[in-house]
Amino acid sequence: MMLIPTHHFRDIERKPEYLQPEKCIPPPHPSPVGTMWFIRDGCGIACAIVTWFLVLYAEFVVLFVMLIPSRDYVYSIINGIVFNLLAFLALASHCRAMLTDPGAVPKGNATKEFIESLQLKPGQVVYKCPKCCSIKPDRAHHCSVCKRCIRKMDHHCPWVNNCVGENNQKYFVLFTMYIALISLHALIMVGFHFLHCFEEDWTKCSSFSPPTTVILLILLCFEGLLFLIFTSVMFGTQVHSICTDETGIERLKRKNQPREHTGSWESVKETFGGDFSPNWFNPFSGPCHPEPLRDGDWVRQVTLSDTDNTETVTESEEGKDKDSVEVIDE
Repeated sequence: MMLIPTHHFRDIERKPEYLQPEKCIPPPHPSPVGTMWFIRDGCGIACAIVTWFLVLYAEFVVLFVMLIPSRDYVYSIINGIVFNLLAFLALASHCRAMLTDPGAVPKGNATKEFIESLQLKPGQVVYKCPKCCSIKPDRAHHCSVCKRCIRKMDHHCPWVNNCVGENNQKYFVLFTMYIALISLHALIMVGFHFLHCFEEDWTKCSSFSPPTTVILLILLCFEGLLFLIFTSVMFGTQVHSICTDETGIERLKRKNQPREHTGSWESVKETFGGDFSPNWFNPFSGPCHPEPLRDGDWVRQVTLSDTDNTETVTESEEGKDKDSVEVIDE
């Protein structure tokens, strides 16, 4: 029995049943191209509904409390177009982030036949997820909500009812950006509306009664301030992760072990879909899709201190994302 050092971003579990690829059922047939991805999670669905409700509430207050009753038609038209455009882009980004496969690894591909087909060489290992019976490529992590291993998984966000991974991170960044912008825009309009109502008669500055108008505006102000702070922080952390080419999970698991980073600009272009263009801000334009995984992408190279024979190795370490490892050495 040989022991290998703990691999970066990987924890290994000592459970023999996880080391038996023959127990993995063959992966299902690939879904047709364009098949919708949707996570059936009650909490995530509720959070997604709340998100839409809050955006539509802001839409209602902005249109029917502030803009339509206004006598300044130019002000109302310009702000109405800007706010509705940003709201549409925010909701479109939310849908794309929620309904796009974030980069799920094929489920159940850790079969004996597939592992043998990789023809592992001395010092090479494959990491198998015991939860979804998949071989995990580098930088993939298992999500307990999606019940799949996700490539370049940053985190699972209940507000979009999906993981944020390499295929939908662009949409999540756009969602946080547009929500922050409409929140800021709403706060500015609320401020001008309050000033206008203080100078004029409250009964003339809104089609609702003064108490109802004040309550609706205060609720919108509270919502806008809360979402502006939250989404601005999320937007900043996501941009930082993209520029440093390090996901949130990788940042949490880092143990003073440097990892090779790609150029920050290259990482940004991969996430947003090529060189800088208006499509970067378009939720209907996708990122640069990575090439399909080749046999070599499933295999990791480790340094072994002993090379006697072919052996299956396990080692236990603390961590939630635990894998079983099969090492072939000659």
